[in-house]
Amino acid sequence: MKNEMTIPSALSEKERLVLDVVVEHYLQSGKPVSSGRVVQKKREAGSPATVRSIMARLEERGFLVQPHTSAGRIPSDLGLRAYVNHLFAASLSRQPEAPALVEELDAGRADFGTLLVQASKILAEESDNLGFVISPHISRIRFHHLRFIKVSAEKVMVILVTPFHMVLTEIVESLAPFTQLELDRASQYLNQNFQGKTLIAVRDILLQELPKYRAKYEALVNKLLTLVRASVREEEGESRIILQGTSRLLSKAELFDMEKLRTLFESFEEKANLTRLLSDFISLDRVKVLIGSELNSPNIADCSLILSHYGTNNQVLGSLGIIGPKRIPYEKIIPLVDSVAKRLSRAIARVGNEVPL
Repeated sequence: MKNEMTIPSALSEKERLVLDVVVEHYLQSGKPVSSGRVVQKKREAGSPATVRSIMARLEERGFLVQPHTSAGRIPSDLGLRAYVNHLFAASLSRQPEAPALVEELDAGRADFGTLLVQASKILAEESDNLGFVISPHISRIRFHHLRFIKVSAEKVMVILVTPFHMVLTEIVESLAPFTQLELDRASQYLNQNFQGKTLIAVRDILLQELPKYRAKYEALVNKLLTLVRASVREEEGESRIILQGTSRLLSKAELFDMEKLRTLFESFEEKANLTRLLSDFISLDRVKVLIGSELNSPNIADCSLILSHYGTNNQVLGSLGIIGPKRIPYEKIIPLVDSVAKRLSRAIARVGNEVPL
C-alpha cells in the first residue's frame, strides 16, 4: 500500500495563501487559475508580479502544474495533499451540525445490516458521490458466545454474540458432515476455552495444538478444525461491501477520463477486489484522505478516497467512506465521513444493548 505523499518542506504564509486560493478555485471550477485571479480573490497575497513569482516557485516544488503554456496553474496531487493537510485539523475541530439524515442514523431503530445500508446511503446522498461501507467479517470479531446449528447435510449456521451483545449469523459449507450433537459439543468447547478470541485466532491455535492431541484426539480436533476453517474461509472469500451512488459518479463524467471511469465501474462490479483495495487503507486514523496517485491504482488515479472506521470502544468492525473525483469539496466531506462513522458506532452500541442474550 502506498502512503500519503510527504510534503517536501513547510510553505511560507504567502505560499500557503496562494496555494489555498488556487486549490479552492480549481475545486469549484475545474479551470486553471491565473495570478490575476489570485490577486482578485486575496489582495493580501501581494501584487500580480509577486503572485506570479510565488506560483512559479510552487510549480518548481511540485505543488502546481501548468496544463498548457498559456494557461494558469492547477494543483497537483501534492498540492491537493498540502491543502487537505492544512484543512484537516480545522475541518474536524469545527464539529458542524450533522445533516438531518445523519441524525436519523443515530435516532432510528434498525438491525445491524439495515444500519450499514443506511450509512452508505447517507454518505452517497449527502456527498453526491459514491458512498461505501465495508461490513465486519464474523471470523475477525471477538466472540462472547458462539453456537453452531446444522442447517443441512453440508451447511452449518454460525451464530456469534459479540462482547457488546450484537448477534451476527453466517451460513457456511463444511466439507465434513456433522451431527447437531457434535456441533453442540464444538460450541461448548470453543466457548469454554476461547471466549474473547476471534475465529481466525482459534484456527491458528488449533493448528498449533494439533500435534499434542495427535494420539488420542486427532480425529476430534481435525473435525473441529474443519468447522472453524469453514467459518473463516467463507468470510475471507466473500464480498463484504455495500455501495450506494454509482449513478452519481456517472453524472460527473466530465471529471474523469472516460476509459478510466469505465474501468472503475468494472471494479465496482467486482466487489471482492474493491473490498480488498479499500481494506488496505483501514487504519485507526479518525479520518483518512487519499488523493489520486496515493491510491496506487491507475484505474482510480482521478479519484479521492475519504474514509474512517466504525466499531466499539475496543474493536474496529469495518470502514466506511466516500469515493469521488479529486475535485471533491474536502471541507464538507471530511466532517461528513467523521460524523457518519461516529453515529454509526453509537447506533451499533445501542442495537447491541437492546439485543437480549
